[in-house]
Amino acid sequence: MRFFSFIVGVCFIISCSDTDTTITTDDDVVILPEDPDVIMLPDTIVLPAVGASFDWQLDDVTSSNEFDATVIDVDAFSTSSATVQHFKNQGKIVIAYLSVGSVENFRPDANQFPAAVIGNVYNGFEDENWLDIRNIDALAPILRARFDMIQAKGFDGIEPDNMNGYQNNTGFSLTQTDAIVFSRWLINEAHARNLHIGQKNAEELVPNLVDEFDWILTEDAYADNFQVEALPYIIAGKAVFVTEYKDAMSQSQFLNTVCPDAAANQYSAIYKNRDLTDPVISCN
Repeated sequence: MRFFSFIVGVCFIISCSDTDTTITTDDDVVILPEDPDVIMLPDTIVLPAVGASFDWQLDDVTSSNEFDATVIDVDAFSTSSATVQHFKNQGKIVIAYLSVGSVENFRPDANQFPAAVIGNVYNGFEDENWLDIRNIDALAPILRARFDMIQAKGFDGIEPDNMNGYQNNTGFSLTQTDAIVFSRWLINEAHARNLHIGQKNAEELVPNLVDEFDWILTEDAYADNFQVEALPYIIAGKAVFVTEYKDAMSQSQFLNTVCPDAAANQYSAIYKNRDLTDPVISCN
């Protein structure tokens, strides 16, 4: 009954039709443009399975690293093609972490971003600035080159970080509508390269994007009490990867509270340090 009640609740807030045209927030109703044609992945592309074991590590991963998980998420830039192939030979699905909503000044292409699209410093990350995702024309050449690099290295999919600029002090007047338009552009660019791509956080956008993204990755969903927002992905037969952090809850709370609920909902949940460099504790 939990799934049925959730669907009813979603349909009450958002029109349950073939075309999403509105989203309701606490403040207002946002009118969206008609959905564009979305490029679909061919059936031959293997997507992460619901409930698949997951790990996420963003330091310099090499073939000497060992992962028990079936699905691993590693850095797009620092992970070599040989390392990607090493893990794929082990039967793993390898996802590339890539920030699409911010520029990290240590990346080799950081100087290619025009000054006009660079916003405020990302709070807590002094070497990172928010991007104006409304200016897709300016961002497109850089992001397409990054997607080409990810494809050339042999990655299976993309984790597009920092989609949720509208929730932050970016220096730009970003909205949920801007995030949806940008997300759909990212989805098409990924799918055109036969790469799957997931939604990253931005839980308010799930009803509009669940049919288009291929999976979702959340941070602090249980700590911040928005874990139920990911259920539409499970209903759609798509994986939900949940990451909870040691600075937000105890290991006991994770194992005794998060894991039972995650198992009931078929979520793949892990517990890590926020820098994503330490060994993982998994519910799987």
